[in-house]
Amino acid sequence: MARFGRSKITDDAHQESEGFRPDRRSLLTLGGGALLAATGMRHANAQDYPTRPVQVLVPFAGGSASDVITRILLNRMSMSLGQAFVVDNRPGAGGNIGTAAAAHAAPDGYTLLMSTSGPLAANKSLYKELPYDPQKDLVPIGLFATLPNVIVINSRLPPKSLNELIDYAKAHPRELNYGTVGVGSSQHLAAAYFEQLTGTEITHVPYRNIAAYTPDFIAGQVPLGFQLLPNVISLIKSGDARPLAVASDKRMSALPDVPTAAEAGLKNYESAAWLALLAPASTGKAVLNRLYAAMAEAVNDPKVRALFVEQGAEPMVMDPQGLKDFMTSETTKWAAVIKKIGIEPM
Repeated sequence: MARFGRSKITDDAHQESEGFRPDRRSLLTLGGGALLAATGMRHANAQDYPTRPVQVLVPFAGGSASDVITRILLNRMSMSLGQAFVVDNRPGAGGNIGTAAAAHAAPDGYTLLMSTSGPLAANKSLYKELPYDPQKDLVPIGLFATLPNVIVINSRLPPKSLNELIDYAKAHPRELNYGTVGVGSSQHLAAAYFEQLTGTEITHVPYRNIAAYTPDFIAGQVPLGFQLLPNVISLIKSGDARPLAVASDKRMSALPDVPTAAEAGLKNYESAAWLALLAPASTGKAVLNRLYAAMAEAVNDPKVRALFVEQGAEPMVMDPQGLKDFMTSETTKWAAVIKKIGIEPM
């Protein structure tokens, strides 16, 4: 079982033998032997990896949707690899603080990163400078889950379909308020992308956290949302929110009766938070392969998949090359959206 907390690991010190004074030839021979030994040790370490607990930096607060889903994954991976994964939550600056810490950690396989679409793609356009380069300072292990944005509206408002919402928004420009957890969040970008594709004008109301948004949504003051399912599932179950569409290419397992945006009449509208495992650049290929295999095995476990769906996530497995290409395409996509919105880099 994975242990969650912080763990300090110390290495044994190596001591040199005394009283032996080899000549130059002996030094060369010993040097070559040491090199061979070190090479063999690296291979052995890669084969035996991991031999101690692995720290995983999560750049968001404990208890957040990404944190909970990551812990489900790591708990199953620990069973495959025989070592604990120790989650270290380091929230702040839109995920940049924890992501930077992992990017600059030792590339030995014992410090990993779980990060998302913000720190790995959108933040390149949302911030003037990042203390890391997602493409150069990190190497992908794999993508393991997505959380599509769900378009929800207060159930007391007239629209009962996505097309009706678009018509309603066009008839009431800037009158519909939508809530998010902040400028540049996945909810904000999903709404801005929606405006660009539909030619509508809606009003952004940012909140410090989702708890502050919920009562205003219920009261009808901010009756629209482009939310992650964990943020609004209780509102949907209570009947306060009406889900109109999900911004993904297929229906969500947790909302099988809710159409995709394309099915509802809005083509090419896809927006989701996604969760991925990465390691510092220069981490060994053998280590990365072991981690990817364990990740894929975990995601394909029916129990893990069921727990993901309970949390509003769609389980999936994307390999390292696929994740690398996806990060590039997501960076380009959101850069264009952010530029069109006119958000000034922070």
